[in-house]
Amino acid sequence: VPRGEPLRNRDPVMIDEISRIGKELRVLRDSDDPVSRASEEILPYSRRIGDALGALRALVTDDTPTAHLENDLQVVHGIAAALIGPEKAWALLGELPAIRTTLGTDVSAAFESDPSATSYGEVVAAFPSVLALSTYRLAHACYCLDERVVARIMAESAKKDTGIDIHPGAVIGSYFFIDHGTGVVIGETSVIGEHVKLYHGVTLGSFSNRQGRRDVGKKRHPTLEDEVTIYPGATILGGETVVGRGSVVGGNVWLTRSVPPYSQVSIETPDLKVHQGTPPEFGSGI
Repeated sequence: VPRGEPLRNRDPVMIDEISRIGKELRVLRDSDDPVSRASEEILPYSRRIGDALGALRALVTDDTPTAHLENDLQVVHGIAAALIGPEKAWALLGELPAIRTTLGTDVSAAFESDPSATSYGEVVAAFPSVLALSTYRLAHACYCLDERVVARIMAESAKKDTGIDIHPGAVIGSYFFIDHGTGVVIGETSVIGEHVKLYHGVTLGSFSNRQGRRDVGKKRHPTLEDEVTIYPGATILGGETVVGRGSVVGGNVWLTRSVPPYSQVSIETPDLKVHQGTPPEFGSGI
């Protein structure tokens, strides 16, 4: 049936089914269940979050003409004010110089840590770490202004683009670099010091939550002190777990307890078996 055809010209059975389904959906939308309550909370402003994030990120990555900076700030204030109110919008804009400064250290860390980087311009334009961290640092400012939903939606935007999942509530110091980045997860109560480097597939997580919402506000995720390096696939769990300054955690390590400064944490080398066979016949498998 053509999409725009009037309902009266359609099959009577279809008309009855559509009417029945429509009535059921209307009842559900008026039922005050979690989905209907969520739509009331989020829909009025969720469409503006992408615009605000893009405009703010352009400001802190110097992706706007310097000659028009004051005009751009006025425009961004208007976008943010429609999202979180004028007072919080001023507070958010007031954080931009500090965010811009810290992001500069993140770009420096990426360039100095990765020999494949050819320029700062490449780092800003093409490294997923910079996109994820510029978004995180803006989202964290919103989180601190108690705009938690706005902050989470911003974080999810970066996650979709980079595969890096940083909760906006995490506290992350300067000179932070995530190499490659895909599959990195940083939980809400994580605390990360300065000059820390993570590789792809690292998880800073919490233990299985048996307390439900009674754990709200508790420290559930680990702390990494300054100059820590975490290699691919490592999982570090627990709010009381502290990785001491200057430590190195090897790939695929499962760590649930604290380690002192300058530790090297690794798993034993797997017992690999290599069998040298003859060349296979054409079309044969392993």
